[in-house]
Amino acid sequence: MSAELSARVIDKLKTLQMPGAGKDVVSLGLVSDVFVSQGKAYFSISVPSEAASSLEPLREEAARLASSVPGIEAATVVLTADRKAGSPAAAAQSQRPAHAHAQPRPVAKQAIPGIGAIVAVASGKGGVGKSTTAVNLALAFQANGLRAAVLDADIYGPSLPRLMKIAGRPQQIDGKLIRPMENYGMKVMSMGFLVDEGTAMIWRGPMIQSALLQMLREVAWGDLDVLVIDMPPGTGDVQLTLAQQAALAGAVIVSTPQDLALIDARKAVNMFNKVEVPILGIVENMSYFVCPNCGTSHDIFGHGGAKAEAQKIGAPFLGEIPLDMEIRLNSDAGTPVVVSHSDGPHAKAYREIARRVWEGIEGRAAPVFPEITFE
Repeated sequence: MSAELSARVIDKLKTLQMPGAGKDVVSLGLVSDVFVSQGKAYFSISVPSEAASSLEPLREEAARLASSVPGIEAATVVLTADRKAGSPAAAAQSQRPAHAHAQPRPVAKQAIPGIGAIVAVASGKGGVGKSTTAVNLALAFQANGLRAAVLDADIYGPSLPRLMKIAGRPQQIDGKLIRPMENYGMKVMSMGFLVDEGTAMIWRGPMIQSALLQMLREVAWGDLDVLVIDMPPGTGDVQLTLAQQAALAGAVIVSTPQDLALIDARKAVNMFNKVEVPILGIVENMSYFVCPNCGTSHDIFGHGGAKAEAQKIGAPFLGEIPLDMEIRLNSDAGTPVVVSHSDGPHAKAYREIARRVWEGIEGRAAPVFPEITFE
């Protein structure tokens, strides 16, 4: 049924003319794949970046046309600057002098109204407990007295619905903003709320970018001190999109102590450095294992590797989180240790990491601009 609705939306969009092109947006190849879930359509339209603001009426009309299709209750449409072969944008690009390709035009990073700071929690590889760290870090911010929320940016493998024990579908406010889900007094947004668990997300770059920016900018977050973004593992499209287009206060890198994980963590650090996102610090997760029977500490994955790496690259070392059955069981149950065992040692460790991250955000030096004097 969703495939049939997608086709109907595409047919409707064939009536939408691209200003100045003399053809419709579909025949020009500007419309991404249309994804339909729970009566809502998601797609993007590729336009020249320099014309994006003037083409806002085009976006609104596309959303109106899509919503007019029987079976479609609402539509989320985002303008992207991704250029496709054969499009007017691509043609314009090909006519530029060769030297115009030497330096890509920087994308203006946009702050989100009402959000004081955006913190990305990232890792170079999967399986290091990044999502568990992101959830507990956000809850630790809240426990420390800050207004916090968390966004799940892992389009292909969203885990926050399970980690935060939230089910259901978010609702729209006046057909515009999305109302985030909530538990433990914290607002949460994830693609996992919009598609059924186990659904294969077969999306290309433009659709991923569209969905991410939608969840970031068109959600009713309210007034927040900090928004924590749980990034997917690696250094791909999602990471670059958010790093280049969102005004990130900085990134927290999660790694386990062993050499292989640290190599991948180093890649994540290098990526954020290239897009000028500050590294707020490194967390060593699964740092050691304390035997529940004898109380002896065991360095299963080694120990201290992340701290040594932090010193090597000149980044703050934020702390160690042990490999503990309590953390895993509570994560699987959707009861993070910061709220389920708020007085326990693990919750205290997360709160201390949150305190150090916040100090890093507040302590960032203001940029120094050259002073012009007249003599």
